[in-house]
Amino acid sequence: MDTPSQHPATVRVIASPQSWVEGEALRQLEAVARLPGMRAAVGLPDLHPGKGAPVGAAFASHGVFYPFLVGNDIGCGMGLWALDLPVRKARPERWAARLDLEGPWDGDAEGMLARHGVKPCGFEASLGTVGGGNHFAEVQRVEAVHDPATFAALKLDATRLLLLVHSGSRGLGEAILRAHVDRHGAGGLAEDSPEAHAYLTRHDQAVGWARANRATIAARVMRGVGAGEGPGGPRVLDVCHNSVTPRVHAGERHWLHRKGAAPSDEGLVVIPGSRGALSYLVRPLGDGEAHAHSLAHGAGRKWTRTHARERMRERFTADALQRTAFKSHVVCEDRDLLFEEAPPAYKAIDRVVGDLVEAGLVRVVATLAPVLTYKTRSARE
Repeated sequence: MDTPSQHPATVRVIASPQSWVEGEALRQLEAVARLPGMRAAVGLPDLHPGKGAPVGAAFASHGVFYPFLVGNDIGCGMGLWALDLPVRKARPERWAARLDLEGPWDGDAEGMLARHGVKPCGFEASLGTVGGGNHFAEVQRVEAVHDPATFAALKLDATRLLLLVHSGSRGLGEAILRAHVDRHGAGGLAEDSPEAHAYLTRHDQAVGWARANRATIAARVMRGVGAGEGPGGPRVLDVCHNSVTPRVHAGERHWLHRKGAAPSDEGLVVIPGSRGALSYLVRPLGDGEAHAHSLAHGAGRKWTRTHARERMRERFTADALQRTAFKSHVVCEDRDLLFEEAPPAYKAIDRVVGDLVEAGLVRVVATLAPVLTYKTRSARE
């Protein structure tokens, strides 16, 4: 691969003095900024260390792009659906006892994929499954409406429940990254090379598959809580926060990598907190240039998983973590995951969103409170 001409990359971190950003995350951000062809590296308020590159960041490059910056969960993102259930009919304890999203979906997988423009690719048994880590499906209620006009334009009803789904491409994205790493390691791909075209084709397949996966998860939850059958909705939004896409800036084609960064150029976004905190429905503001057209995608981890397991086991029982300060219920039968994903392991979401508001990047439309959070029925193998 020819090495692109090197220009000094712009490095920016969007965080107030009140926000804590780990030094290792800053080191990783600066290391990525030194990669050949890199033009900009932007850390968002949820910035935290990842495997070789930080999470909660966006990167723009010229002439070359880097699949390892996208990671293994290509297409991971957030989908929000409006449910036809009034808040007063919420039965979180009953739903928690019966809701089960494990195992293959019993619906028409090929039909669901086709509706999202995706062909079958051998991973259909995972369609409609949440996955591990920080993925979830969460029934929510509206806590407060801060921008009534925008909220009304979405045809939302503050007296009815919503469903937020966070998941991605499951084993498909992992297979795509593994195939790249086996041949190229952490190296980039020249934008017009055959390898680049092949990766982008597979990448786009995974992005579509992930969107179909979120819709399938939503259909399973809706059926489980008695809010309708099939792939219905209505879907309010669906945004991807792990991807690489071309973008023209100042007459030059750039490659915009998002690693745990929500798009600010595709309409409204939900920025979730931990399962024990509010989520924020926000409207992006500004032209996007100074922040790589990206926003925080969540609260961002404060502690590593190992650290969280150790500290949370000293402070809480598993039963205590299955209830939250909002009196919501958590379905997570994997005890290690329950402790790893405990709310104190994450940054304060109000501070993360506050940083975006203070930077003039978003306006809060509504805050959403958890009612039931589903993570997994089964322990790790």
